[in-house]
Amino acid sequence: MARIENFEDLDVWKIARQLCIVVKGFTSKSKFLKDFKFSAQINSAAGSIMDNIAEGFERDGNKEFINFLYIAKGSNGEVRSQSYRALDWDYISKEEQNEILVLTEKLKFKLQGLINTLKNSGAKGYK
Repeated sequence: MARIENFEDLDVWKIARQLCIVVKGFTSKSKFLKDFKFSAQINSAAGSIMDNIAEGFERDGNKEFINFLYIAKGSNGEVRSQSYRALDWDYISKEEQNEILVLTEKLKFKLQGLINTLKNSGAKGYK
C-alpha cells in the first residue's frame, strides 16, 4: 500500500473540498445573500471539515489525527443538519440539498473508514 505524503492526496479531503465549493456556491446566491450569519455558519462548518482533516494529518501521530477526524465528522453532521434548515427556509431547492446530502453521506462513511483504519494500524507516531 502506498504511503500518503500530503493531506491533499486523501480522498476525504478532496470530497470535503468539493463540499466547500458546493456550499459556497449556494450561499453566494438568492436568499442566502441576505442572511449573513447563517451563510457564514454553514460555510464555516464546511471549511472546518477540510481544515480539520488537514490539521490532523499534519500532526505527529494517529491518536491526534483520529481526534481531528472526529471533529471533521462532527462538522460534516453540522453541514448536513444546516442543509435542512436551508431547505426549510427556501434558501435551496430539494435538488440542491440532495447534492449536499450525497456529499455529507459519502464523507461520513469515508471519515469513519479512515478512523477505523488508523485505529487498527500498527503505526502510532509520536502523539
